[in-house]
Amino acid sequence: MKKTTFRKVQKRYPLLLILFVFIIGVTGYEIIEGLSFFDSLYMTVITLSTVGFREVTQLSDGGKIFTIILIITSLGVFAYAVSTLTGSFIEGQLNKLLKGYIKKSDMKKMKDHVIICGYGRNGMQAANELLAHQTICVIIDADKEKIESLQENENLIFMVGDATDDEVLIKAGIEKASALISTLPLDTDNVFVVLTARALNSSLLIISRASSESSQMKLRRAGVDNVVMPEKVGGAYMAKLVVRPDVVEFVGHLSVQSADPTNLDEIFCDNMPEEFYDQKIDKIEIRKKFGINIIGIKTSDGQFVLNPPPHTVVQPNTKLFVLGTPEQIRKLRDLMRDTNH
Repeated sequence: MKKTTFRKVQKRYPLLLILFVFIIGVTGYEIIEGLSFFDSLYMTVITLSTVGFREVTQLSDGGKIFTIILIITSLGVFAYAVSTLTGSFIEGQLNKLLKGYIKKSDMKKMKDHVIICGYGRNGMQAANELLAHQTICVIIDADKEKIESLQENENLIFMVGDATDDEVLIKAGIEKASALISTLPLDTDNVFVVLTARALNSSLLIISRASSESSQMKLRRAGVDNVVMPEKVGGAYMAKLVVRPDVVEFVGHLSVQSADPTNLDEIFCDNMPEEFYDQKIDKIEIRKKFGINIIGIKTSDGQFVLNPPPHTVVQPNTKLFVLGTPEQIRKLRDLMRDTNH
């Protein structure tokens, strides 16, 4: 049984015990004193509540003994119910406080994390994708209910606040963050977040959503690195499903998540072995050694070369776009960053 399910059942125990005592009381008075259901219910209520109203009938010795046992039992049950419910409430509040403290402590130590402003549909998808790549995320959202729902996810760090506020971004560790994704519903808010973020961290990678072409231009001027227009991307994707359905399906099989059998990934050649310097792709023999296909290169000056020919020279500080299994890609990445070579 899951932990959350067990806690829900545990919280119901006191109510079930109280109900059980009521049933025993009603049944006992019906059998011992021969009372009707309503008279038995009345006797049970005044006995358990200890209000001291007059009995509906003169109790027999058996009825008096039963009443004494019922009173003693009910006192124990009610005491247990109060302590359990109070304990659950205090535990819940204490857990919230402890989680909040731990999250704040974690944020002070964080480095190269990603800040996501806004936890709507786009923000949620971005967070899920980053978590699949084991990237630390800090979620900022003004909706307290959304943030409280994230407390069950131990992999997410969350903050309630306005992402357009400088202090909120600073508390989220923007000065040490590697990237910021702004998915707020209003373009004006996204522009303000980009302006603030760029002023606080000039080397930050900033990605923002936009709903119009004019907003896209403003975001570019504000200092954003990439702008995504969900409506435009969605429309283009649907059109491709009409004109090139098999191509879209094929690309869909190429995953960027390491858990899948075939990955499309990028490898930065920042410390590749000296014997690879200024060598052509066919001389390096990456396909032969690792079983990986190089489908593209980004040169050090930012130029993209798609489907590079075998005579293409691989230089330091370039980026390779490759297809392969997670294990193949890991081995090549380790090699390209091995400073011992």
